[in-house]
Amino acid sequence: MSVEKILKRAAREIQDGQTINLGIGLPTMLVEYLPLDHDVMIHSENGVLGTGRKANEKEANPYLIDAGGSYVTTRPGAAFFDSAVSFAMIRRSKLDMSVMGAFEVDQEGNLANWKIPGKFSPGIGGAMELAQKTGTILILCTHTDKYGKSKILKKCTLPLTAEKCVSRIITDMAVMDVTPEGLVLREVAEGLTPEEVIKATDAELIPADTIGSF
Repeated sequence: MSVEKILKRAAREIQDGQTINLGIGLPTMLVEYLPLDHDVMIHSENGVLGTGRKANEKEANPYLIDAGGSYVTTRPGAAFFDSAVSFAMIRRSKLDMSVMGAFEVDQEGNLANWKIPGKFSPGIGGAMELAQKTGTILILCTHTDKYGKSKILKKCTLPLTAEKCVSRIITDMAVMDVTPEGLVLREVAEGLTPEEVIKATDAELIPADTIGSF
């Protein structure tokens, strides 16, 4: 599955000792792919630091949910606070990494992940501040949309969440880094060639000197 491939590769980005935020959608699934002994504190905008895996039916607590509304467990050392404290942590850049989804992301690191004109959106939420205030922004998304069009663009066309904020992009086809020189292709999925990834990508990709696989 393409989603599983993305999440397995993304789990390798998470380091012990980090404080991270997992965005709504695909990123919230990432916790299920982290090793059980990983020493990571996961932050949720609704006021939790130290969320764990999704809760099963017996574990579910109606007062304990993540930002996406799913019932979650907590790890030892977890803390609870109001949304003002939660956003103060974000605004003071206390998070090491934010993992987010994307409708579009471009070669300059611009991110669009909250609004498709003409379709309902609940609002930009905390994504704007997370994208602006977190030092490392990791994007997880499929390489193309359901119509086969690239989500990795020369320039975003949808309303932006934040400008020039993205650090790394992991899709079902590739791992790419936003650099001052441009969008660098670091890895390709097993079974694909760099040429096939470049052909499927609207953005201009710069092949790294050594391209790995995942």
